[in-house]
Amino acid sequence: MFVLFLKCETPCHLFVQYMDFGRTEVIDNTLNPDFVRKYILDYFFEEKQNLRFDFRLEKPLGGIPGKKCGTIILSAEELSNCRDSATMQFCANKLDKKDFFGKSDPFMVFYRSNEDGTFTICHKTEVVKNTLNPVWQPFTIPVRALCNGDYDRTIKVEVYDWDRDGSHDFIGDFTTSYRELARGQSQFNVYEVSNSSYPKFKSMSVGFWDLFTSMTDILDPISGNPSQSTSLHYMNPYQLNAYAMALKAVGEIIQDYDSDKMFPALGFGAKLPPDGRVSHEFPLNGNMENPYCNGIEGILEAYHQSLKTVQLYGPTNFAPVVNHVARYAAAVQDGSQYFVLLIITDGVISDMAQTKEAIVNGAKLPMSIIIVGVGQAEFDAMVELDGDDIRISSRGKLAERDIVQFVPFRDYMDRTGNHVLSMARLAKDVLAEIPDQFISYMKSRGIKPNPAPPPYTPPGHQHHHTQI
Repeated sequence: MFVLFLKCETPCHLFVQYMDFGRTEVIDNTLNPDFVRKYILDYFFEEKQNLRFDFRLEKPLGGIPGKKCGTIILSAEELSNCRDSATMQFCANKLDKKDFFGKSDPFMVFYRSNEDGTFTICHKTEVVKNTLNPVWQPFTIPVRALCNGDYDRTIKVEVYDWDRDGSHDFIGDFTTSYRELARGQSQFNVYEVSNSSYPKFKSMSVGFWDLFTSMTDILDPISGNPSQSTSLHYMNPYQLNAYAMALKAVGEIIQDYDSDKMFPALGFGAKLPPDGRVSHEFPLNGNMENPYCNGIEGILEAYHQSLKTVQLYGPTNFAPVVNHVARYAAAVQDGSQYFVLLIITDGVISDMAQTKEAIVNGAKLPMSIIIVGVGQAEFDAMVELDGDDIRISSRGKLAERDIVQFVPFRDYMDRTGNHVLSMARLAKDVLAEIPDQFISYMKSRGIKPNPAPPPYTPPGHQHHHTQI
């Protein structure tokens, strides 16, 4: 579960999987609103969760179609399990007078600090009119909204003088923590509101650990002549074959966890031009020096092109490609990269003992292996490699971790022929174990997440005072 923060230039509707999920509050008279309303969503690593944001003016204005109308900044953070709530009431004495006629109309704005050092608005009090000694109404707020359950995390409070045109005057601010606030009414909860000259709010950003910086896709070209409709590699002009569907289903989810989306794609079990030598580890794009493809579409293009240039040929050896990825993983064991090997196969394997040894050795490294079985063959060997029931071993040595997940694609095929639904079901199950495998490696090595990247600031965007 995570919380999504919004910062954009009009009221916003959020749609999750095309269902209306909620709407922010309306903020008047500003081009730089900072919404208090937050969306709490369940996050599923193994699923593609489509989000759509609609921005609507309360009073529609004419505009130029296609013209950029502003920027939305999103920030997300995983929520803690804290279920506590806090009820608080604040008052102030001798606030600064900001109005020429009459006194100030003060209100308070509370900000939680984020993991990357930025601040996000989490609560706003009502406006108390024409007073320098306001007493605000009590309010109740979830503790995780204030500090995500971290009692020592900084909470920033700003005090403003409300103006009808939205250009509220900054009176001053102070910082505290929930641990300090929890002391209740005492001398420890009296704060001096100071007016400093630094910007009152910073742009928000999303900071994620770059979990998967390499994904290798291995397509097993042994399943018949691709020019014949009986082949699992048959290139139907009207629909994807089973190999392509499996690649697209898994790849489109996991590619978003790779920073550059450049993936080495290999094939095994074919005779290569021009001399017809048999290879169990050849680049699908034909470039021995640079086997990387640009995104999933690049891999699919390379796969289709390779079917036109190579001659499918046995035996089917897994160990060379497992060792190929293991060499990459062995070079980067500091936690900065994690490798996922996707093998798509018809179930035939000719080097079971060598593959087991490669997997046992790979279990020590930052890598996971996904195997998708296509076709109607028996997959007993693949089930054995999965190791869910019996941990895989080689030469009397057990694998340090379970790093293999196998699923047969036929179990996820929709009976009505809905390929989109079939692919979604496949991706959900085949990726389900990856987060635990990733975390198990990091914990076993005592590796903690990298520092969050610096806050994102859109090009040409300058910091503004918060307008509420």
